[in-house]
Amino acid sequence: MARLFPHPILSVVITLVWVLLVNDISAGAAALGILLGWAIPKLTHPYWPDRPRIRRPLAVLEYVGIVLKDIAVSNIQVAYLVLFRRGDTLRSQYVTVPLDLTTAEAITALAGTITLTPGTVSADLSADGRSLLVHCLETADPAATVAQIKERYEGRLKEIFE
Repeated sequence: MARLFPHPILSVVITLVWVLLVNDISAGAAALGILLGWAIPKLTHPYWPDRPRIRRPLAVLEYVGIVLKDIAVSNIQVAYLVLFRRGDTLRSQYVTVPLDLTTAEAITALAGTITLTPGTVSADLSADGRSLLVHCLETADPAATVAQIKERYEGRLKEIFE
């Protein structure tokens, strides 16, 4: 079965995303989604050196919920900043987040999460992979911002991947 579907979770996700993108729940859309869900992982499998291991799959749901909530709250905060604050009054700065994560998948998920959250952007990963440079649109206390990233995201990603 692993030879036929080398990445079964990815196959399911691709199929679901395809059906959602075409916005049509029909036999044809489902069939094409299943074909894509099988073909893409099958063709790209040789380029995946190791299969990412998810240690706690249910923790992924908790993580996604927290990220979605943070995205919604950040959207409101950034909208307020854009509408009611002058650009020269923003306390925008770069902060360096030291990483306890070691797997590439976990670091990528953290960088992506930070970038998805309005008001923050992952700008750079250090050459040794031990710290992440993050630009914050508004932060009064850089140490508190780093602590929040480590507590809300990095700790959970560590549980999921490591």
